[in-house]
Order: sequence, then C-alpha cells, then structure tokens
Amino acid sequence: MYTITMSNFAIDIDDLSVQNKQKILLGSVSFRIERGAIIGLLGPSGAGKTTLLRTIMGIQIQTAGKVKVLGRNAGDKANRSRIGYVTQAPSVYSDLTVAQNLSYFATLIGVDKKAVTAAIKKVHLQGKDKQLVATLSGGERTRVSLAVALLGDPELLVLDEPTVGLDPILRRDLWKLFSEMARGGKTLIISSHVMDEAEHCEQLLLVRDGVLLWNENKDKLLNTTKKTNVEDAFIKLMEDEK
Repeated sequence: MYTITMSNFAIDIDDLSVQNKQKILLGSVSFRIERGAIIGLLGPSGAGKTTLLRTIMGIQIQTAGKVKVLGRNAGDKANRSRIGYVTQAPSVYSDLTVAQNLSYFATLIGVDKKAVTAAIKKVHLQGKDKQLVATLSGGERTRVSLAVALLGDPELLVLDEPTVGLDPILRRDLWKLFSEMARGGKTLIISSHVMDEAEHCEQLLLVRDGVLLWNENKDKLLNTTKKTNVEDAFIKLMEDEK
C-alpha cells in the first residue's frame, strides 16, 4: 500500500525543459497550482500545451527540471487513481452505450457499479446511459470521456482541450460542470486555444513556443498589459517577448 503524500500544491513544477532532436518543446517552465482551483492553460496550437500536460501525467520524458504532482514525482504509481486525464483523442468506444463504456473502464481500475452511477450523474448524463456513444452530440461524448476520468473520484483533473469544436452552448455547459467540480474540492488544469475561456479560470498559464509567458490571474494580466481582454493581453505579451 502506498502512503499518500500531502502538499499545499496540486502541481509544483520547477525549471522544466522538454526537447527532442528537432526543437525545444518547453523551456525553463516553472509554476505552482494550488488545490481546488481551475487553471487555464492557454496558447495557440503547437504552443506546448499538450507536452506540458503529458509531462504532468508522467508520460512525456523530461529533459531537465522537477515536476511534483499531488506531492509526488510525475508518473508515480501512487497517483494513478488520484488523477483523471482526458486527451484530445476520443477515449471511449462509439459502438458501446454510455453505461457499457463506464462499466468496462470501471472493471479495469477496480471500482464498483456505484462509481459508474455516480460518474454518470456528475456529468449530467442520466437518461442517456443506455444510448450508444455514436448517437451522442459532441458535447455529450466529451462528457462521457470526462465520466470515465471521474470513475476513481480523482483529486486532480487534467483536461486537454475538452471544449474544442463545440458550439458556445455546449462549451458553457461544460464550464458550469468544471466549476461545480472545483467547488467540490477538485483541482482542474484545462488547456484551450480559445482565449475567452480564461473568464472561467482563477489562474492563467499562457504559453507560446514552449515558453511560459504568464502565470497569474486574469485581472493582474489585464492591469499589467493595460488591455481589456485576454486575447489582446496575450498578443501584448508576445510582442514584448520579441
């Protein structure tokens, strides 16, 4: 049995670098995330967001630096049941129903039927549990993937662009759900390239070309850059970096 190590920070990263033979994917990234908060990881496509999330999950090889997640090194086996991860790629089977998908993954991680019922309720898919995933809307399929990530009642949720391609109403509904989870004590780090989603986040991580340009709240960002919205503020930060 593993002993759970407590820390004031859900994520604590110090001087992280990741590179391959072609380029630097992340360069000297450092930040801390407190527990029970929604963190927005924002930046254009190719900025390094997915690389950073994969590093947090312990599936991306680090070149240098330290990454602590829930008080342990990234990828530590003791954290597997404490973290829920939703990738950009589909993580559920379209030819199974919602309930069948969750029952399958519940069996893999060793949780019971009560966990399946609870996860379906948390993502507000009651009444659709017997529906094939292939027949669901894009937002509903995203919620099924999220339900799978919630099966073990994780403390930390790592979500890689969960709202991409969704219409404004579906995006709004998902962010309401994320807020409910944060109020329940969960920590969420959510990547996006849609700048207006910063409105929902307590802390912003703005990245471009593997460089962390900002690690503070939105109000301080707007005050510092003297801009009225996050997109213009991000552009100002990028211009100042040149």
